[in-house]
Amino acid sequence: MARNKPLARKMRLNKATNSNRRVPAWVIQRTNRKFMRHPKQRQWRKSRLKL
Repeated sequence: MARNKPLARKMRLNKATNSNRRVPAWVIQRTNRKFMRHPKQRQWRKSRLKL
């Protein structure tokens, strides 16, 4: 990927990074472990972003 990225792409990458977090521990505790994993979580090696 290019070193100098356009601002729009940089913001999209940042949004993807922020949304790729695990479910908070307090949510797991509140739902009695019914909501353990994030349905939209992405692994950087397995799937690519469409940017």
